[in-house]
Amino acid sequence: MEKPRTGSSEWVDSAAESDTKRRILEAAAEVFAEKGYYATAVDDIVRASDTSKGSFYHFFPNKQGIFLSLVDHMYSMLLRRVESAIEQERGAIHKVDAALRTVLGEFARHRRLARILLIEAAGLGHAFNDKLFQLHAGFAGLIKRYLDRAVAEGSIPPLDTELAAYAWLGAINEVVTRWLYTGQPDPLDKALPELRAMLLRSIGAELEGGAGQ
Repeated sequence: MEKPRTGSSEWVDSAAESDTKRRILEAAAEVFAEKGYYATAVDDIVRASDTSKGSFYHFFPNKQGIFLSLVDHMYSMLLRRVESAIEQERGAIHKVDAALRTVLGEFARHRRLARILLIEAAGLGHAFNDKLFQLHAGFAGLIKRYLDRAVAEGSIPPLDTELAAYAWLGAINEVVTRWLYTGQPDPLDKALPELRAMLLRSIGAELEGGAGQ
């Protein structure tokens, strides 16, 4: 039977999942990204993972269930990577900057991840929309915390940090979604300097090294 291709396995934490569940999640990431949510069948995932329907239904109730689990898992992994990058920086603005670089960098390196999170998961009904809202709120909350610190440090003037955090999230989402549909900018990382400059200006932060640096 067909084996799942490489490219998404690092988004599944093998230490936290059984080998069979990990293989099913890896295969689901590949199949959903390639065929889309509606065109994917449970049989496709079972075949790609070289498992059985019994194994699939042992871990997941249905296609919607595994997709929600996959989206949640991918966001959690991405958030951990962002938090790891933040921990290595000093100063609130540098931490927010690190979060921006990490998100764009991870999406640039893992196009299938970006497609699943930003395209396939959008517009699939209330269950998916509720999940995405919760996950977006988590990311916005992370940005807000460090914007609040930046205000407290005097690095930026007082502002509505929650609104700014969601504005940042929306800007990143639109830039990455455009890249997924059009391939522009090529590579995605090319957007980082100007996007960074625009977002930092939007909160009144001083740009170190000049705009776009």
